[in-house]
Amino acid sequence: MRIQLLSDLHLESEAFDPQPAPGADLLVLAGDIDSTWLGHERFAGWPVPVVVVAGNHEFDGRDLETAWPALRERCAALGLTLVERETWRWTAPDGTRLRLLATVRWSDFDVFGPKERERCVRAATYFANVMRARRHGALFDATAVRREALACRRWLAYALAEPPQPGERTVVVTHFAPSLRSLDPRYGMQPSTASFCNADDALMRGVDLWIHGHVHRRFDYLVTHADAAPTRVVSNARGIGVKGECEDFDGQRLIDLA
Repeated sequence: MRIQLLSDLHLESEAFDPQPAPGADLLVLAGDIDSTWLGHERFAGWPVPVVVVAGNHEFDGRDLETAWPALRERCAALGLTLVERETWRWTAPDGTRLRLLATVRWSDFDVFGPKERERCVRAATYFANVMRARRHGALFDATAVRREALACRRWLAYALAEPPQPGERTVVVTHFAPSLRSLDPRYGMQPSTASFCNADDALMRGVDLWIHGHVHRRFDYLVTHADAAPTRVVSNARGIGVKGECEDFDGQRLIDLA
């Protein structure tokens, strides 16, 4: 089974024409495709199934309570499958059985530990002001983001506690990065990095592949476990061209899941 992965295309401002990768069995869109949602139309009629996981910028200027059902309806109308705090099961043409668990997994600001949380929350004020998102009419600020993030993590931990069906491969998709190993080297261990990475390494045991976006960098590494097979973590985020973030981006890249 081969997965094409795209994220952080930012088609609301970037000139990029996504194309199907030859040999792909599935396309995963791991968030921040287009803050206007217009760019999702480019994936209608895609030759393989398309799974959509929302990013933070899919909610720019919107209220989460109304945006979620509206985004789900839009994806369905385009023939795309939006997955949020859900398990999606599918069998690939080669017979590989897939269990895909997905959620935005917002920042909980604990990636540097509870003692650093307050500093990380203060640093996140900038990002909340950029998004201008709301929840029940109130600003979706760092405190609200953390609350949502913890709900995402609780769901993910619960879902992963359920063993896969015989022969299933487990794939997790989150927009936010699950480990500091995916930090952007431009910013390193600054408090703002907590707005991009979570400390979800402890959830990875039993996960074959963990896909993420958000950091505008490409990553492909293994997280080892003492008593289980390693977890492969992959990001294929494009980013913003004028910032030089997409110079080595490969929109045709495939991830093999044997």
